Order: sequence, then C-alpha cells, then structure tokens
Amino acid sequence: MAMSTRSMLLPFHRMSCCNLKNAVVSLDMRFPLPFVVSVRTKKRYFIPPAVGIKGKTQVDQAAKARAAGIIIKQEYMERAINIACTAGVFDPYIPPEGDSRLSSLSKEGLKQRTEQIRQSAASQLAIRKIKEHDTKFTSKEFPGHAQRIYIEAHNVLTQFNKEKLHSLVTERCYPEMTRANRYKTLRWNFVESLEPPKVVHARCPDMVSKGNLYGQVTIRIHSRQTLAIYDRFGRLMLGSEEEPKDVLEYLVLERHLINLYGRWRLHGKIVPAWAPAKDPIIKTVMIPGPELKPGEEFETLNFEVPKPKAIQWHK
Repeated sequence: MAMSTRSMLLPFHRMSCCNLKNAVVSLDMRFPLPFVVSVRTKKRYFIPPAVGIKGKTQVDQAAKARAAGIIIKQEYMERAINIACTAGVFDPYIPPEGDSRLSSLSKEGLKQRTEQIRQSAASQLAIRKIKEHDTKFTSKEFPGHAQRIYIEAHNVLTQFNKEKLHSLVTERCYPEMTRANRYKTLRWNFVESLEPPKVVHARCPDMVSKGNLYGQVTIRIHSRQTLAIYDRFGRLMLGSEEEPKDVLEYLVLERHLINLYGRWRLHGKIVPAWAPAKDPIIKTVMIPGPELKPGEEFETLNFEVPKPKAIQWHK
C-alpha cells in the first residue's frame, strides 16, 4: 500500500499547474473515501508504578524503602493530652439545698450533717497536702485571692483578651467561657460582695502518675453583679446593665502543684440541682412580611404577624 501511494504521488508533484485541477478530480474519482494513513502514537500521561498494583502491602513498601536507604518516620496513633490541668472536677462539692442548714433532728438534716463531716475530713487532708507544695496557701487568705482572680477573669473576658485569659483560667475552663461569644458584646460589672468568700471544699487528686498532684479548691462567693449581653445588631439578649442581681456561685480553682511555675486558675463551676433556671435568651429573628410596592409603607398595611404552630418536641 505504501509503495503504490508513493508511485502515485511522484508524478503528481511533477505535474504542471494547468493540469492540477484534473489531477485532483481524477484522485477523487479513484479514491472516493478520505485517504488516511493511521500512525500509532505513544501514551502521553505518566502512571506511577505504585498505582494500580494489587497485592502491595505496607510491609513490602517499608522493606523496599529500607533496601533503598530511605528512612520512613514512624507514625504514632496515640492522642496528645494536656497535663497542665485535669479533665474535670474531682469529687465535686454538693451544696446543701437552699444553701441552708437543716435541723439535725430530722432525717434529711442528719444525712446532711453526716455528709458535711465526711467532706470536711477529706478537705483537711487535701489542704495539708496542698500546703506541702504551696507554702503561701492559707484557708483565710486564699478566698480573697480567688475572688480577685474571678473578677479579673470576667473583666478580661469582656475585652476578649485571649492571652491574658489563658493565664487566669485553665485549658478546660477556657472553651466553656468563650463558647458562643463571637459577634456578641458583653457588659459585666462586680458591684459588691454580700458575704465574704470562704473555702468549702478541697481535693488533691493525681493524674497519669501517682506523684503528679493537682490542687482543687472550691470557693463559695455570694455577690451582687450586673450582666448584659448584646447581639451583633446591638439588641439586648440577656440581663441589664442597670439592675444588679444577687449571685451565689461555687467556683473551683486548680493548680498543678508539682509545677514550680504553676498558679491558681479558674477550673470550673458547680451548679447545684436545686438552683433556679436561667432567664431565657431573647434572640433576634427575621419574620417574613408582605412584599411592599414602590411608595408603600409597612405601617399602613396593618399586617398581623402570624403566630407559630404548636409543635411537640423532646430533649
């Protein structure tokens, strides 16, 4: 086929210009189909040798890498943990119902008194162990220091100073205080202390190893505060800046005792089961209304906002 084509093309190049049209017509008559010579081309894309090969295991790849002199870094599947603070409150304090002392003659009062004696005995042992590592710790002066930490931490929270807040609260307490605070404005003020703060509970747990000790002290603070939370549109969501409220809180402060540079920081808060429910948050939502025509105002339409239907829900 190649020889016949060459013999046909040689006289075609020697033809004059006048016979060019006749030659093209004669070629069309002889070969009605397009004359195409297929040429096999090589593949242009690159396939890595490890792709598409079945039966390859990780052991074989590691053996080949060692034979080639390539060092593969070992991958550890363990999860990193933070030992600067504990994961929660160890043996949390159980406040008496209503923060009052019941009569010892009743069954509930006798049970409450027994629980207080048990907790106070364990607290005294924990305070002794804390004093071995923190010589400046005293049950009389520490509540005032804890209250100053509490006030400074909340003032820093309203200013969104992350670096300063990390030095006042633990890594467990930080996300709980800053969660859902984005695009919000906080106004908090400590008005006065209604009762002097006092130590009601102390524990000295260990984590990971026996000598890795942490000190946890629960402080009872009864104060008067103001709190106001505004959303990103400047509308009030919760509280008031002018009406102070009486707040009773049980705060847990923690310190890594074996760390020479450790400090007391806020670790959590104990909310008793008998505590009253919080005030609901007023959320800003958009209610769909009628489409206004040019020159029309919403007040003139006397549009009634539809009430939502009652829907059953569960928690």
